[in-house]
Amino acid sequence: MGMSAASTGGSGRGGRGHRRRGRHHGLVSEINVTPLVDVMLVLLIIFMVAAPMLTVGVPIDLPETQAKQMNSDTQPITVSVDSTGKVFLQETEIAIDEVVAKLTAIAKTGYDERIYVRGDRDADYGTVMKVMARISAAGYKNLGLVTLQEQDS
Repeated sequence: MGMSAASTGGSGRGGRGHRRRGRHHGLVSEINVTPLVDVMLVLLIIFMVAAPMLTVGVPIDLPETQAKQMNSDTQPITVSVDSTGKVFLQETEIAIDEVVAKLTAIAKTGYDERIYVRGDRDADYGTVMKVMARISAAGYKNLGLVTLQEQDS
């Protein structure tokens, strides 16, 4: 009773086969950006977590205070004193007698350069004060001590 599938108009496509013979379907050249966005978001999160850990290379156990955080537009020069009394300019170990000469060499704004002194909690108080006194005596005006924000227990 009825027709067979082969008799519907050629090549088994329901009569539409002859209309598509003239068109050529090429590859779709669209970029799927969803995986790219996923990867970029993961990288952003990783860098946001890792960036604060990369700012200072000298491991120092800072004391805690209730002082407010200072606002700073420029990256300050950091002088660190570790628990054994070694002095570091940024991440490079230097002798205490070289502090002023090295600061003068790298200070971009002269004596108005912002300098942070980071002293380990177990560092000798006298060593930290010697470093600060030498920097201050050299004429640098923006000198500050770095501490951690005190946590309420």
